[in-house]
Amino acid sequence: MPRTALSPRQLSLRNTEAIELWPASLLRPRGSADARTLARARWVLRRKRDGRFLAAELAEGLQPLVPRLAREPGLEAALDLLDSPSPRGARAMPAALPLDRIGERLHGLGLEADAYAARTGLALVAEPDWLAFAGHDRWRRPLWLHPTAMRAWHAMRQAAAGDGVVLEAISGYRSHDYQLGIFERKLARGLALEDILAVNAAPGFSEHHGGLALDIGTPGEPPAEDSFERTPAFAWLQAHAGAHGFTMSYPRDNPHGIVHEPWHWRHAGP
Repeated sequence: MPRTALSPRQLSLRNTEAIELWPASLLRPRGSADARTLARARWVLRRKRDGRFLAAELAEGLQPLVPRLAREPGLEAALDLLDSPSPRGARAMPAALPLDRIGERLHGLGLEADAYAARTGLALVAEPDWLAFAGHDRWRRPLWLHPTAMRAWHAMRQAAAGDGVVLEAISGYRSHDYQLGIFERKLARGLALEDILAVNAAPGFSEHHGGLALDIGTPGEPPAEDSFERTPAFAWLQAHAGAHGFTMSYPRDNPHGIVHEPWHWRHAGP
């Protein structure tokens, strides 16, 4: 028998250091077996490092989706979270997850946290223990944001629409592991580390980790390109984003060593 569907207010991404708990209704099946399982599940445990589905919560109990589930790193914390109440209330706020594994991730890239922070002026950013469902991005992927940023994004997008401007989300929350994967894929393609650091903050230092940052686009424009700066959408953001609590993090000649990113906007937070 299918589990009771989650209400819109329960559509949160619940977070541990290694594993995410996703509402099954927001996941895309990766085959017929996945489709049958997801149709009966409420929550799915998803490995952060590679996005692998690990287990599904069904009416009859937890169904493993990988061999040797019991050996999965971080499983105990994820199961404890699964057994705990979901975030409730319109003003519930996330707590920060530990930053214990940042040094390990950076060491694998040949970086050291204190030295990188001193060089760039960027701060470590903890992941929230849950994020709010903020709709979908341009590619119909679930958009996860800190609840404060989610409410501000909805209000700002509606205000822009009232002025005839369409704002699209390109990306929101990204985990530390996802950011590390960006670096690993680019290094595998032969890019130099310093070149990657000019366009991507090191894992643990991206504003996207906290769920407060959004990459924003508009229809007809490629994502994350300088051409966005010449659109009516960017002009509208320059004039009105501040009233909604958003600022552009990486203007020209910013002190962080990050290229100019007219699409990247961060909310001030709670």
